[in-house]
Amino acid sequence: MGDVGPMTQVAIVTGAGRGIGRAVALRLADRGFDVALVGRDLSASYERYGEQAEAGTVQEEVERRGRRALSIEGDLREPEFCHEVADRTRADLGRIDVLVNNAGGALTPVERSWASQMPLGDLDDMIKLNANTAIMCCQAVVPVMREQGGGSIVNVGTRAALDPATKGGLLTPYALAKTVMMQYTRFLALEVGPAGIRVNCVSPGIVATGRVIAGAVARGIGTDADRDAIPMRRFATPEDIAGAVEFFASDLSAYVTGQVLPVDGGSVITAS
Repeated sequence: MGDVGPMTQVAIVTGAGRGIGRAVALRLADRGFDVALVGRDLSASYERYGEQAEAGTVQEEVERRGRRALSIEGDLREPEFCHEVADRTRADLGRIDVLVNNAGGALTPVERSWASQMPLGDLDDMIKLNANTAIMCCQAVVPVMREQGGGSIVNVGTRAALDPATKGGLLTPYALAKTVMMQYTRFLALEVGPAGIRVNCVSPGIVATGRVIAGAVARGIGTDADRDAIPMRRFATPEDIAGAVEFFASDLSAYVTGQVLPVDGGSVITAS
């Protein structure tokens, strides 16, 4: 891989225990970041989701790369915890240069439903998990970045928010929640650009993590037909998404803000 240019030094990664979050944390550690790892359970067994690991926890994996790691466990749906994350990261690691809002997901007890039948409680749950967590983390971190003179925020969205036809429109609560977060990306980028803070979003398609595959099969997601409909004829890996996050965290994207980048093997170009 070529030189990605100067990188900032401390990153917060939410949802860092496994899957995309773990891949992002390790990619940034490889690029010289110290990493604050945030999640509800950072010690969960990799074997549960069939992931191969170099050590027992992501913290150990980061530390094996010669970087400092800080594990912070809690529920990001609680505003106080979001501020605790920012405060502890700054106190223990010295600063905050990058925030990666990866926490969230669709694999909850929320039923998939048509827009005309969607229970509002399902939508509320998805917004709390996928939009509010990112918004509150941004609000906790932006004052620190303003004081430091800049930073980069990377939100993780979904292709389902770009294409309502994804899975026949049966991901409505999740897609709407991610749409809120993705639009917030643009509003925040407009506001904090003069402070040297960039805000962007990566928008994955189906990502072949153990957790996603375990829950998706029962929902009719991730079939051979889904794979074959992708121009690149494969699902994304967590490392694919981590590469896009790295781009937005690095100086390669120093003049890029307010953007949503599909990382879906070309699926978005096949959307109706």
